[in-house]
Amino acid sequence: MTEAWRPEDDETSRRGATGPVKVHVPAKINLHLGVGPLRADGYHELNTVYHAISIQDELTARRGDTLTLTMEGEGTGVLALDETNLVIRAARALAAYAGVPAHARLHLRKQIPLAGGLAGGSADAAAALVACDALWGTGLTRDELATVAAGLGSDVPFLVFGGTALGTGRGEAVSPVLVRPTTWHWTVAIADAGLATPSVYAELDRLRDAGAAPTPMGSPDRLLGALRQRDPAVLGAALGNDLEPAAVSLRPELARVLAAGRSAGALASIVSGSGPTCVFLASDAGHADRMARDLTAADVCRLVRTAHGPVAGARVG
Repeated sequence: MTEAWRPEDDETSRRGATGPVKVHVPAKINLHLGVGPLRADGYHELNTVYHAISIQDELTARRGDTLTLTMEGEGTGVLALDETNLVIRAARALAAYAGVPAHARLHLRKQIPLAGGLAGGSADAAAALVACDALWGTGLTRDELATVAAGLGSDVPFLVFGGTALGTGRGEAVSPVLVRPTTWHWTVAIADAGLATPSVYAELDRLRDAGAAPTPMGSPDRLLGALRQRDPAVLGAALGNDLEPAAVSLRPELARVLAAGRSAGALASIVSGSGPTCVFLASDAGHADRMARDLTAADVCRLVRTAHGPVAGARVG
């Protein structure tokens, strides 16, 4: 994926930052998630349309003598801050790629829920790549950062770029969706507890083997055509997620959440990614706010947020 971004577009240069570098990074939803068969490498072949929304995490990077990570917000006390954390892994991967010491003090302010189908961990990895590139002055292009990102997770390259994009392969091959700028409005229902992505894919395989899953959606052409029409009702009719039956099978109460969204007037109700977060398409910002109030009153989830998209990927500032 080619983008005109260059390091000088951010607030730092190839010399690196002397002060702290703050990066904001969005959550993602999948407007279309077509899941193909299991590949020999253990991944499924995907055709997906990613969409970055305005629920964001914030990562601050400062100079340090070692590599450390602290955090606040969603997942504090639950999310490990050691070498297994994607933020730490991303910083080390960038340091190895650029040939620089992996020295930084990183602090994460987290709003994207854990294991929610919004790619929160992948978002934080993308933020770490952008923040450490600026801190260390490694001067990589976005395409180079995406190359490093692909080794960290399927969603990470998209979150380096943001916007709306087509993902293929296992999701790591990203290309922009070129349509006239349109802002879409969403109401987001966040569950009490997450779902492990591998478990959802395994459940989809089980349902398909038992003949209990819908026919795979395949190509995203209908969704891409709906984006070009810029009509929320048309987009709502084209949204789809092959993982939704598996997420509902593992978490049956999601059926109530989706039904509550429809009762609140959503143009479309869909599980986000591997779930359990559910998203509801609104006609405009006011409609999203009204749905948020109704869903909160229905008491079918832990938290309700409104969001818009598409928004930029990980960015300094």
